[in-house]
Amino acid sequence: MTNSLNYVPGTCNIGREEIKARKKVAVFSMLFAIALIVVLILVHADKLWRLCLFFPVTSLAIGIQQVYFKFCVGFGMKGYFNFSELGKMDSITEAEFRKKDRAKATQMIAAGISAALVAAVVFYFLPF
Repeated sequence: MTNSLNYVPGTCNIGREEIKARKKVAVFSMLFAIALIVVLILVHADKLWRLCLFFPVTSLAIGIQQVYFKFCVGFGMKGYFNFSELGKMDSITEAEFRKKDRAKATQMIAAGISAALVAAVVFYFLPF
């Protein structure tokens, strides 16, 4: 099966190797978010600093979605897909397919930002 047969516009644009890379980013983002929470609590940082949790949680939320949906946000925005070796991208030439991919990527970004906003605000208002 060729690479282009695996690609489904707006649904799936990455294969096994790319998914592994997204998993690593998601795990790193989760560990970073946990470490940030611990440090901010231990040093009794001003509560405003808690809003910094937004950044690693955005990365985590988008990373989880990329793994789950087998869809890379960056590739979706730029018009690429990859089902072979890590970093070997193929271009999408059909305008309709590119539009579907951008819409999916935008939706995933919005969901990631929303989740991160909720997490940061909840952390901000925790009593400790």
